[in-house]
Amino acid sequence: MTQFTPSRFEVLPTVIKNLLIINVLFFLAENTIGKSGYFNMDDLLALHHIKSPLFQPWQIITHLFLHANLMHLFSNMFALWMFGAVLENLWGPKRFLTFYFLCGIGAALIQLVSLWIGSHELLNQFLFVKQHPSTENIITYYRTFGLDHDQNSVNILQEYLADPDNSNNLNQIITHISNVTYSVINNPTIGASGAVFGILAAFVYLFPNTDIYLYFLFPIKAKWIGLAYFGYEFWSGIQNSAGDNIAHWAHIGGGLVGFLLVLTWNKKNRRKFY
Repeated sequence: MTQFTPSRFEVLPTVIKNLLIINVLFFLAENTIGKSGYFNMDDLLALHHIKSPLFQPWQIITHLFLHANLMHLFSNMFALWMFGAVLENLWGPKRFLTFYFLCGIGAALIQLVSLWIGSHELLNQFLFVKQHPSTENIITYYRTFGLDHDQNSVNILQEYLADPDNSNNLNQIITHISNVTYSVINNPTIGASGAVFGILAAFVYLFPNTDIYLYFLFPIKAKWIGLAYFGYEFWSGIQNSAGDNIAHWAHIGGGLVGFLLVLTWNKKNRRKFY
């Protein structure tokens, strides 16, 4: 059985410490400057759908430093320290930092693919309705994407149906459909979770039999926690439940990239990653 107990040297290595500081500073900025009304950090730095007017290439990295709330920040930073400190002390700061960002970038790219797949039909239907704004096409859009269950959307539709030849009614419903579409593709992805899942995957691969104390009480081997986490994320990603705002595919992507990196770079000796 592998038991890992951090020594004084291993408690807070350089990269982990700086990542914790940067993430906390970003969180403070989000909740001060970001809520001032003059600067929206999510619009500029969070990861957006590639078809969103808010998308920028740098978001593939900057989204890693934004978090939705204190619990989101704490859980990611705790996991980063808990598993990442071991890896940084094993590999050294440069290799660990490279690994961290590669996992984060991989998570972002896979999340972008999942967003593209998930909204492909929505965008196609929207463009079709915009180009062919008939009553039939508008109603099809409503039924396909559940707008017939939203009272405000229903009211706009009824007003349009009362006089479909009225250009104001037509413009109003097309604008509403446009707003609904862009509210979906402008939805931001934030958090260090993708990179953290890569770290978790590497830790599980290198130290599968290490005891991790669940709730600080119950010892469970790292391999079982890893399998449970990734199994849950995969299942949730496939389910794609309505109202689920967790980026499951980013988690899966980060974990997959982390596993492939440690597997590829460490073919001969699992404990030596050079």
